[in-house]
Amino acid sequence: MPSLPSAGAVILVLKIAVVAVTFLLTASLIALWRGHYRLHGRINIVFFVLTLAALLGLEIVARVLQPQLFDEHFQRHGAKTALAVHLAFSMPAALVLLAMLPTGLRRYRRLHVGLGVVFLVLWSGTFVTGLFFLPHASAPP
Repeated sequence: MPSLPSAGAVILVLKIAVVAVTFLLTASLIALWRGHYRLHGRINIVFFVLTLAALLGLEIVARVLQPQLFDEHFQRHGAKTALAVHLAFSMPAALVLLAMLPTGLRRYRRLHVGLGVVFLVLWSGTFVTGLFFLPHASAPP
């Protein structure tokens, strides 16, 4: 059976993915600001698909392939509280994202904009806590 990557490696890849999709989110907001609504929507569809793929990949590793992997990693680093704070932002952000796609596609503007503001606040928290508070390095000796 092939060995799976370490928890730290998975977290590092996810941090890189978060930075990458945040660039897409920024590009989407610039397109919106410039009045390019169709481009905004297309970029957001790519953002949605990539974010969903990362979430599903993480869930497969964390819940199916190696359920104990992240528990041990965060225990060794004393970062269980940091994970809880991160999840307090990222889980609601994922739910809001799921609602944003159909409201944007159906042009429910008021609801979509309201959800967008909430999403940006939650994504900011996800970004900061994920990049700066979740450890990806090997545990100290």
